[in-house]
Amino acid sequence: MVEFTTEPFELDTFPPHAVAARKVVDEAGLDVAVGPFGTGAEGEAEQILAAVTKLLRESLDAGATRISVQVSVLAETETETEAEGGSTGGEGGTP
Repeated sequence: MVEFTTEPFELDTFPPHAVAARKVVDEAGLDVAVGPFGTGAEGEAEQILAAVTKLLRESLDAGATRISVQVSVLAETETETEAEGGSTGGEGGTP
């Protein structure tokens, strides 16, 4: 699982760097959840690693000045619980 936020924030529109980041995770075939403070995406480890590399390059090229990224390895039972709408007991963050 990867969670990311691109900056600078723009409240009125999606800035080009945010659009570029979202396009990367969509094209990678990841399950995407957009939250108020960031975006989360789930997939296989190799998918995530490839997407993060591309996301960093393309978001920076599109004008991002900061990209916060958190990568988590979820046990299979955690991903099944999340898919069913349950909680994994982690602290806050992007849904």
